[in-house]
Amino acid sequence: MKTQAKYFLIIMLFVSVAFVFLNNEAKAQSFNIRNDCFWNTHDGKPIYSQGGGIFKFTDPVTGTKKYYWYGVHYKQAEVYRKDPSITQSSAAFESVTCYSSTDLVNWYFEGNVLTQKELMAHSAKPTWVGRLGVAYIKELKKYALFVQHGNQVLIAVSNSPTGEFEWHQQIDMKGMIGTPNTGDQTVFTDEDNGKSYLIYSYGRGRNKIYVSEIGVKDGMVNLLDCTEVYRGEGREGNCMFKYKGKYYMCASNLYGWDASHVYYLVADNIRGPYKPTNNMMVMNGCSEDYAHITQTGFFYTIKGSKQETVIFCGDRWADFAGNGLGYNQWCPLSFDEKIPYFNSLSSWDLNAQTGKWQVGQDNNFVKNGSFEADRRKIPSDFKPVQEQLTGWVSEVIKGNKIAVNDSASPLLNYFNNQQDRQFVIGEKSLNISDNVDFERKVSQVIMSSSYVKLEEGYYTLTAKVKNSRGFHQLLMYAKSGTKTFKYNFEKENTSWRQIVLNQILVKDGKVEIGFLADGKADSFCYIDDVSMVKAFPNK
Repeated sequence: MKTQAKYFLIIMLFVSVAFVFLNNEAKAQSFNIRNDCFWNTHDGKPIYSQGGGIFKFTDPVTGTKKYYWYGVHYKQAEVYRKDPSITQSSAAFESVTCYSSTDLVNWYFEGNVLTQKELMAHSAKPTWVGRLGVAYIKELKKYALFVQHGNQVLIAVSNSPTGEFEWHQQIDMKGMIGTPNTGDQTVFTDEDNGKSYLIYSYGRGRNKIYVSEIGVKDGMVNLLDCTEVYRGEGREGNCMFKYKGKYYMCASNLYGWDASHVYYLVADNIRGPYKPTNNMMVMNGCSEDYAHITQTGFFYTIKGSKQETVIFCGDRWADFAGNGLGYNQWCPLSFDEKIPYFNSLSSWDLNAQTGKWQVGQDNNFVKNGSFEADRRKIPSDFKPVQEQLTGWVSEVIKGNKIAVNDSASPLLNYFNNQQDRQFVIGEKSLNISDNVDFERKVSQVIMSSSYVKLEEGYYTLTAKVKNSRGFHQLLMYAKSGTKTFKYNFEKENTSWRQIVLNQILVKDGKVEIGFLADGKADSFCYIDDVSMVKAFPNK
């Protein structure tokens, strides 16, 4: 009987453990991350956080691990949020903000952890403040904030991840790299060994990238070393992530505030060597809309119970707006062994406990649908030199040829004025016009990737249009398989109007969408905010 009782207890213990595990798995929830819009905290307060990073620290009150997101609140972000019809032209520092979360989706405002008042107590006048991160300094039991401050690197410290950070010291980088300032910078914490590093570029030209371990020197928080890991084309938005034991050094191109490809190198050791040597590769999946119209901001790697997932966290700067509604755009990466793939999604669901993610039901599958990826007149002879709008193909059937450095070439994008921006997103829209009689086809092919499936079913295609008279034909279309769906709108629309093409049947994971125009000389059609989403029947 004693043996039977022992077996019974063992079985009951196993059942209890299994029940707890399954119950915890059942409690794990997926929450939606939606891009292309302003973000709020869980309790409805505006989120202002640019150029920062996410770090996992122990909550000083509960003793549990939480995610802490630090970034800069600029006054112009606040102004733009109130009126997105005006592009802001400066960046006045308000504070470094801190938000906390247990699921990486629902965030709570913890406070302004570095204030203008603290900076002015040590500095004579306001200056640039941005590109930052926080590291826990075990030897001092303090949290250290590294942030660009004017032409140097400021270190501020706090006893708590949410407590006000106080001026600690300012570092002149000239003795270390030859310039007093870093180019761009982020803090990366290797959660496998607990060490933190400053990832940064050379201050002039940004043609070199460095790694420095963060630690204590002569009783002060400081940089312990300096390793050059890249020398080549200028890069900014320098940041790093770790996936399956490999280190990925990432950056964007030197396009000012504009969006960019994501560039990367890979190494087995944080100090290199990084491959391919001094030749950063473009991340697959990012080219159709310049990484969801962002610059590289930072990454965060979730080591879930079922999956390791890397989140790309991109900044929309663009003269502090003008290229979309949102300042923060987060997209999941996928991997083919060690090769990363950028999934440009407007809506996706994340389960931070399991690490699993999926495409959101309301995801817009159109890339660069608001035509904000290109902030120059296209065709453009200015970096980046390009003939076509990013993600779209404009085909001249009749009319002037599209060409860089040709004064007769039609412009492919229109610069929205303030009145336009009361109705459409951002500074740019598609322009279909010419100074001679013309026929034009503008199209985009949407298809399944290895990681995001364009499911078979019905979809809805929408766009906002504004057009003159003088068109023999003007239509929006979608073609999948042997079927073509059309919406004609050749009548004049003197103000912006939304058009909708319903019940588009998509098969075989592929659809071509676009616009056809046959117009007289000087007639025009502007198109903006193109969207294609899965249609779900009313329940």
